[in-house]
Amino acid sequence: MKANVGNTDKLIRIVLAIVFGTFFFTNTVTGILGMALLIFGIILIATSLISFCPIYPLLGINTCPKKTKS
Repeated sequence: MKANVGNTDKLIRIVLAIVFGTFFFTNTVTGILGMALLIFGIILIATSLISFCPIYPLLGINTCPKKTKS
């Protein structure tokens, strides 16, 4: 797995995961939608920790900065 999630993307994913978790644990969003947001938040945290999003290659997206040879 080649990293395809950049630092800004990681930060956005973590913030969204915190927001989704907060919605769930404060009972702002409940039921199936609440569970879906919680699961989506867990996925966002996991993909930011491993720096790889499996959907990005399918869409041709890579938010990692390109490394230049010196």
